[in-house]
Amino acid sequence: MSNLSIELHWHRSVPVLETGKYSAEHTVRYNDSHEVLVDAAPDWGGNANNTNPEQALASALSSCHMMTFLALAAKAGWPVASYHDYAEAHLGKNPKGQMSVTKIDLHPVVRFDTGFNVDPAEVEKMQHRAHRYCFIANSLADSVEMNIL
Repeated sequence: MSNLSIELHWHRSVPVLETGKYSAEHTVRYNDSHEVLVDAAPDWGGNANNTNPEQALASALSSCHMMTFLALAAKAGWPVASYHDYAEAHLGKNPKGQMSVTKIDLHPVVRFDTGFNVDPAEVEKMQHRAHRYCFIANSLADSVEMNIL
């Protein structure tokens, strides 16, 4: 199977590494070319202008789900014109009392070419099928909730 990688780089910007007195801002590089500034979530002292790992996780899930849905729709002959999602990661304590992403909500909205009609129940069924086949969803187990509109 595939091995997919990133490069992460952080350096200390203060003389001493002390709790609450250093920046967690770092760079993540994808494919040796695209760099993203990443930091802790704002509630944990991070810069709100940067991506945080929890958002990146929600993004990975949303992207994977969309690509799986599009593959299934193409196979079914559904002419998808656009796909939009609002994904939200929820932080909290897991059953072990540890801080974690306890749930990720997806809110996909699919639009089809003019003149194409499919029963909304069939679209919902396809969304749930996409969820079952999404690699990232399968990695996260039970923490994903589908909110089909």
